[in-house]
Amino acid sequence: MAKAPPAPRKTAAKPPRSRAREFALQALYQYLVGRQDAESIDQFTRGLSGFHKADSVHYDALLHGCVKEAAALDALIEPLLDRKLTELSPIEHAIVWIGAYEFLHAPDVPWRVVLNECIELAKEFGGTDGHKYVNAVLNGLAVQLRPVEVEADRASGKARP
Repeated sequence: MAKAPPAPRKTAAKPPRSRAREFALQALYQYLVGRQDAESIDQFTRGLSGFHKADSVHYDALLHGCVKEAAALDALIEPLLDRKLTELSPIEHAIVWIGAYEFLHAPDVPWRVVLNECIELAKEFGGTDGHKYVNAVLNGLAVQLRPVEVEADRASGKARP
């Protein structure tokens, strides 16, 4: 007697903070490309399908925080780039903003989680090798912005040297 094939595994639903990062990325992309004001973008984004499943508090912090601190975030990012900031794709720019902002303002999120989430955003929304670039830039920022945490992970063997 033949066995029935296993039932397809359900993929785990994305956590609310992951969804918040996705919506923030879309909103920041609109901000960088369309130069609309953050409030208009925010209203539009909140109307998108699935927004109710996102952590709206984290989304708010990312969108409004990145817009408010854009110049300061760019100043942190720019020295780590191998090209002019204006040559960075808007997707990668927005993702690196998200990572830098979380390094600075979300100490409850481990640096490796921030890094991994941003790499996943770049894989899903960015160019072919954009995730590698995001990884390199955010690894450099992590050392600057979360030195104690990064060093502790490296000493324990949890982080790449």
